[in-house]
Amino acid sequence: MSNPCILCCAITGSVPTKADNPAVPISVSEQVESSHAAVEAGASIIHAHVRNADGTPSSDPDKFAALKEGLEKHCPGVIIQFSTGGRSGAGQARGGMLPLRPDMASLSVGSNNFPTRVYENPPDLVAWLSSEMQTYEVTPEIEAFDLSHILQAIWLSSERKLYGNLYVQFVMGVKNAMFADREVFDFYVQIMKTRAPDAQWCAAGIGPNQIIVNEWAIAAGGHTRAGLEDNVRLDRATLAPSNAALIARAAKLCEKYERPVATPAQARSVLGLRAA
Repeated sequence: MSNPCILCCAITGSVPTKADNPAVPISVSEQVESSHAAVEAGASIIHAHVRNADGTPSSDPDKFAALKEGLEKHCPGVIIQFSTGGRSGAGQARGGMLPLRPDMASLSVGSNNFPTRVYENPPDLVAWLSSEMQTYEVTPEIEAFDLSHILQAIWLSSERKLYGNLYVQFVMGVKNAMFADREVFDFYVQIMKTRAPDAQWCAAGIGPNQIIVNEWAIAAGGHTRAGLEDNVRLDRATLAPSNAALIARAAKLCEKYERPVATPAQARSVLGLRAA
């Protein structure tokens, strides 16, 4: 395969703490430093959440603004993707950072179970977030936790309710949601090929499934995500020393399957994003 593989680094998330792994970057300065190392290891997208000083999740647009400024300065050209996930805030607060015009933002188009709660994405909120992304020209990355989310995303894109080109990420291995199941993964890939042949897709695995899903995606010609948001370990006995280490591990798989790792500029071209 000669098509470049886009590596997304999910640097922090809303759940992992320094008690889980001291390498989890919490402050903006830590996030920028960790992102810089991940970009040097091969990441072309930085998927970012922000935290309060005590480590709890935040949806504060000012924190997102500071992070965006730091990433633009220290990781020039990298694709900045902000999270609109539900652990950081409720309702429209989840999209309060969209006026900052990041390159991309995550978008969940349906609800599902999480380990201890229901991840609620009601239709009116999905419609509002989609509209805000159109207003501010932010390309969504659809985070699909179920087959219905993939089909809904394809329909929304066909109805021109999503800004930019369709980009769907399969999220596999969240407890109480979709298992990291190879047969299901292969079916997801086939659905994308037959129902949305011009779209790009990505896959992320949670916990020990990260490296498994990384390899599935790279081998199948898609893109993939790694990082401390999803997985804090290299193996059962070893904490990951950094986000860069998890990206470097995915980059080695790209070499195994003879796929070049996409630069930020190449990733922008593949995804149809504006120039940096």
